[in-house]
Amino acid sequence: MTALPEGLTQGTWNLDATHTTVGFTIRHAGISKVRGTFEPTSGSLEVGDSLESLVFAAELDITSVDTNNDGRDDHLRSPDFFDAAQFPEFAFRSTKVESRKVTGDLTLHGVTKEVVLDAEFEGTATDPFGAYRAGFSATTSISRKDFGLTWNAALAAGGVLVGDEVKISVEAEFVAPTAA
Repeated sequence: MTALPEGLTQGTWNLDATHTTVGFTIRHAGISKVRGTFEPTSGSLEVGDSLESLVFAAELDITSVDTNNDGRDDHLRSPDFFDAAQFPEFAFRSTKVESRKVTGDLTLHGVTKEVVLDAEFEGTATDPFGAYRAGFSATTSISRKDFGLTWNAALAAGGVLVGDEVKISVEAEFVAPTAA
């Protein structure tokens, strides 16, 4: 068993959605990248007695997709992509935590696949209002086609409009359970 990172205490820590960012990057037309974000709706960090005992879980709102372009965001919510009416959330739940690696199940567009995130514990701090917090960063890449997101358009010069690889980045804050 590996010791917990310094400052983490046992119990259920709640995700602070207002201090959490989930972003993505994907190739557009083979010449540039589009970046966007999703808003988390809920999440938790279950802390036991060792690093291996950690369980991360989070749900995100598909309708919150924001690429800074309303037309593109509406298209991403449509059945061509995320089909937000049928699949309004996507979720991640860890199954294994090791030093700097978090393995878990990502459910997106009704498909669940195992993914591995490169993760970093950013530390703990008490904010000015007395809440004890822990921060984490993580990145991974997925194939959107693995999740049934296959819409595309051919380009006149060859290639396709939307790349397959999606890079995901997470900056998350959790708030420690309060003492009774």
